[in-house]
This record gives sequence, structure tokens and C-alpha cells, in this order.
Amino acid sequence: MSDENFMREALRIARNAEGRTSPNPLVGAVIVRDGKIIAEGWHRQAGTPHAEIHALNMAGELSRGATLYVTLEPCSHFGRTPPCASAIVNAGISRVVAAMSDPNPKVSGRGFEILRSAGIEVKVGVLEDEARKLNEVFLKWVTKKLPFVTIKFACSLDGKIATVDGESQWISGEESRKYSHHLRDINDAILIGVGTLLADNPSLTTRLVTGKNPIRVIVDSNARTPLDSKVITDKSAQTIIAMTNNAPIDKVTALKNCGAEIITAGDGERVDLKILMEKLAEREITSVLVEGGGKIHFAMLNENLVDKVLAFIAPKIIGGANALTAVEGSGFAKLSDATHLKNMTTTQLGEDILIGGYIMEE
Repeated sequence: MSDENFMREALRIARNAEGRTSPNPLVGAVIVRDGKIIAEGWHRQAGTPHAEIHALNMAGELSRGATLYVTLEPCSHFGRTPPCASAIVNAGISRVVAAMSDPNPKVSGRGFEILRSAGIEVKVGVLEDEARKLNEVFLKWVTKKLPFVTIKFACSLDGKIATVDGESQWISGEESRKYSHHLRDINDAILIGVGTLLADNPSLTTRLVTGKNPIRVIVDSNARTPLDSKVITDKSAQTIIAMTNNAPIDKVTALKNCGAEIITAGDGERVDLKILMEKLAEREITSVLVEGGGKIHFAMLNENLVDKVLAFIAPKIIGGANALTAVEGSGFAKLSDATHLKNMTTTQLGEDILIGGYIMEE
């Protein structure tokens, strides 16, 4: 088998921990001896052993003289765990093939230096594009100090997210809703505006698939979140309420007393979304799934804070000039100013079609 084939296996097993390693990256490692895989490992959770350590422990003495395939440069520093590069040297690995270097400029290349200084052959760049896609969330967070943001919505064929009377459950089908809950499971946080909270009183939890509940973030400039709303009372997940410094103190205090964490972002009439994203990143929230209404969607797009869009299109036509649409706000006045997507994908989910794409950088 080729280096690409072994690396593809390392990339595959890295995904076993999707949504579980934040703020660390997804990493897979494979040890090969005499052309055969003798050990595998993947990073499971921040603070636990890295992929390389799991693989080395599985291989034991067979590591000596073997080749290690790893999806990311082995770490060279003491963090939550000891450096992997030193463990690889001590295990007697003779060759290391890595998909990509560490994106953190403070440590990039140091792991490879340790390996090469010990006489280990190092090859870098095998399936690098696939590895970067695997860790698009980590790459954004570690290089730009911002979370990776995905806007997700379900709409009819004519772009409506509710009828003229506000009915929205359910526009999409069961398979789409299950996949939406999978998205909640693999993201650190889910974000909505207070308008959606007041209209729907959602739980914002992962119920249709087995998984974890994301941190709930409510954009609520004036602290209008009711104390009896589900995100306050159910205690199923941490709830963060983002507001401005002008929010009424008595309401802020009441929400704090109910267990909500308060983030102040901006002094104006509305929450400064860029500041909010920066503060979420500081809390090691690396990925945010936006499931709000048209106003918050446009605000996020208008501030260039979105990385990816996922639209579940149901085979329904709702109509209504006043029916809500997926993106509202003031809108873009010129087509040249509109948000453009690239790397588009389409997936059939039951009767629905999931259309995905990445925001094209200006």
C-alpha cells in the first residue's frame, strides 16, 4: 500500500472523535511495519493521550523501526499532555509521514525538528488538503482566534422558513431533522437570536441522535430572555446570554441568579457580533452553529463572521409576501455585494435536499 492509503486510514479513524476533541484538533495515527498496519489510535478528548500515544502503546516494541502515519505534526510542547514528538523518538520509530504541519505559528515545525534531529526520516504533505478539511474548525480557531461558524436553516422551495401565520414545524423531513441534531452534537455551541427564543421557546438540545448538547448562546441585547424559558430552566446545557452594557441591571441579575452566564459585547443598541465571537473563542468555543431567524443570519453574514452555510430545502411551496425567509435584515443592495458560496455540495435526505457551501472570501 502507498503512503496515501495509510494516511487515508489515519484520516478516517480521526473522525471517530468528531465533536469531542475541542479545543484540540482531530488527529489519527497509524503504525505500519512490513507493509501492514500493526496499530492505530486517535485523539479522543482534550486532556487525554494524543493519537500517536494510543498507537505507540498498542504497537509496543513493534514500534522500533516502523513507520508512523499521522494527520497532524506531532506536538513538541507540554500542554495538557506531554509532547508526542519525544515519545515517538523514544519508541524507536524510524519514519514519520505527516499530512500537515501544526497550524499554530508558535509551534509549527518544532515537532518535525525534534524528529529529524533524532535521525527519523520525515515526510510532510501527504493528503494535506484532506487533513485541512478535517480540521477546518481547529484551523480557524487557532489562526484567527475566532470560532468556525455555520449557518443552518430549513426552508421551502421558495425560501420560506415559516408560513405567514408563523407555523414552522415541520418544514423539513425527519431525516433532515436528525442530521440537524447531528450538527448540534458536533458543534461546541448553538446560537439563536432572542426573537427566535421568544417565538419558539426551543430547548436547543440534541434529542434525535445520541450525542452531547451544545452550549446555548442567546443574542439578547436588552436581556429579554424569560426566566421560565427552556434554555434557563431545563439545565440540559450551559446557557450564555450575550447582551450590551445597556441591558437593565435587574434583568441581568435575575438571569445570572438562574444560572445563565452573561457576556457583554458592545455599548450600542445591538450586540457587537464580532466581539461576541472573539469572547466565545477565548472560552475555547471553537465552533458555532447558528440556527436563528432571518435577522441574525443576515447580521452574521453582513459582518463576515460566517464560514459555511447549510440549507435544507423541502419540496414545499409556501408563498406569502410577509412569510419569514431564511435571510432578512436590510439585505444587500447590489448583487456584487451578495454573499457568494464555493465548493458546493448537494445531498438527498429523504425528500429534502441539503445544499452546503463555504463563504467565498473577498
